[in-house]
This record gives sequence, C-alpha cells and structure tokens, in this order.
Amino acid sequence: MCIRDSYKFEKPRTFVSSGGLGTMGFGLGAAIGSYIATEKPVVLFTGDGSFGMNLNELATAVSCNAPVIVVIMNNGVLGMVRQWQTLFFNKHYSNTTLCRQTDFVKLAESYGAKGIRVFNKNEVAAAFEEAKKNTKVPTLIEFIIDPEEMVYPMVKPGGTLEDLIMDC
Repeated sequence: MCIRDSYKFEKPRTFVSSGGLGTMGFGLGAAIGSYIATEKPVVLFTGDGSFGMNLNELATAVSCNAPVIVVIMNNGVLGMVRQWQTLFFNKHYSNTTLCRQTDFVKLAESYGAKGIRVFNKNEVAAAFEEAKKNTKVPTLIEFIIDPEEMVYPMVKPGGTLEDLIMDC
C-alpha cells in the first residue's frame, strides 16, 4: 500500500496488489506470474513476515528464469499487526515479534538467486542497479528497517475508509 501511495505509475495495469486484504505470502507468486505473463521487469515490495509465508517460491522463480526483484522490508516483526498493537492496544504485543535469525541474502543465494542487503538510504540506488543487471535469475534486496517505523494510511479497528489515518 505504501508503494501504491508513493510511486507514480505511468501505465495502466502495471500494479498488482491483493488490495490490502492481509493476504500474507501473496506477493512472490504474483510477481513470478506477472513476469511469466508479460516478460516485463517486475519489482515486488514485501515485508519479511509476508515473504516468510512462501519463500520457497524463490526456487520456482529461479527454475523459471524469472528475474524478478524482491525487495524485503525487514523489520523483524509482523509490521502492520504490530502497528495496530502499538497504536490501539496499548503496546500489548502478541505474536508479532518474529525472533528469527533468517539471513535472507544467504537464503536467496542458496536457491541460486542474487542477494543484496541494504542498511541505509545511500545504498538503495546501487542495489537496484545491481539487481537490474540480473536478467536470468531473481534478485532479493533486503532493506533493514526499524521495527517502530509506521506505515500509513491505515484504518483503525472497527473503522471504515472514512476514518482513514494518514499519520500519527
């Protein structure tokens, strides 16, 4: 949803989304399918929790020579749920801190994909340039981000789109 709100898409039918319906794991399969259907560059933006749901599909992307770019926003938590817990449930965190030590770069490389890790903003452009060079295998770019970073817009519990929260 962040990408939808912050990136200017120039052509119709170039943005694929689950519509913000909480379908964790949707992205990688959709990215692979989008590439196979169009043979045009595909970039997936996903969280570490969502990617973890179907990370085995990276093997499919490698087998299909689908050079999708997978951007993982790794905050070590189930971000959107944790955000609700922070803002509306008095920081009562339940089952949102992942406590795993997955090295996504090594994971990508173990599948035969390229892995890149980004720690700060000045590394972003170089990471994407490197990713675009891979025309036969996927590239995974892991962005290490703060678990307290919030994502907007969002709807509060029991709210409607008329109650949209743009920032805190």
